[in-house]
Amino acid sequence: MTHQTTAVQALCPISADGIEVRLATSRAEIQAAQRIRYRVFFEEMGAKPTAAMQALEMDYDDYDEVCDHLLVLTEGEVVGTYRLIRRHAADAIGRFYSAGEFDLSPFIDTPGEILELGRSCVDARWRHRGTLQMLWQGLAAYMVENKIQLLFGCGSLPGTDPEILAPQLAYLRDNHLAPPELRARALPQQDRVDFADVTAAWDARRVLASLPPLLKGYLRLGGMIGDGAVIDRPFNTTDVLVVVNTADIAGRYVKRFSS
Repeated sequence: MTHQTTAVQALCPISADGIEVRLATSRAEIQAAQRIRYRVFFEEMGAKPTAAMQALEMDYDDYDEVCDHLLVLTEGEVVGTYRLIRRHAADAIGRFYSAGEFDLSPFIDTPGEILELGRSCVDARWRHRGTLQMLWQGLAAYMVENKIQLLFGCGSLPGTDPEILAPQLAYLRDNHLAPPELRARALPQQDRVDFADVTAAWDARRVLASLPPLLKGYLRLGGMIGDGAVIDRPFNTTDVLVVVNTADIAGRYVKRFSS
């Protein structure tokens, strides 16, 4: 196994109310995270596994061998996870994961460390505010420890019908479009939704109520959206590229989540 351990050694566990958040330190813990991902993405959300994934009941790919896996545990059981890919991990594979859907060139050479977020999920039994807050606390501690300058990753809307998702896409485009220097673009060779073709009206309250909690969390932290969306049929989602400049995150969030 080639999993990087530098950040694992640096990030101290965070505990509160019987819940612990830390980085995975063994293959067994990574496999536990992969099993949760399989249950959430494939069994619950309708993604389509490969035959090998189905046989193992685990979601996995090459990035799992080189990234860091943030875990939420209770009584020793892994109940939530977040996949964290820094430059060294992306270099080991040849690109960041989201580069398969989006052109990241506007910000890929940003000075300092950048972090790609992905595969965030929590077991249905533990999907409550306390667990989600602990996951965010661990992410913020990791961000501070590793001096992350920019966060990014795919934000997924459930479903693959652009007409049904048009109000959400139009709202994101009209209110949260990233400036040109941070605006990743959906690759033309993908099953792309061009924002210029999205003409739906939107109601802010209804749209915000319908957005997945993770995407809303990014927006609260100042998250911005790239140009266009990509339909990911195997995962039964429509993806936008979210970018968060850590310099734009209010100081109270850093203090709250890293203390």
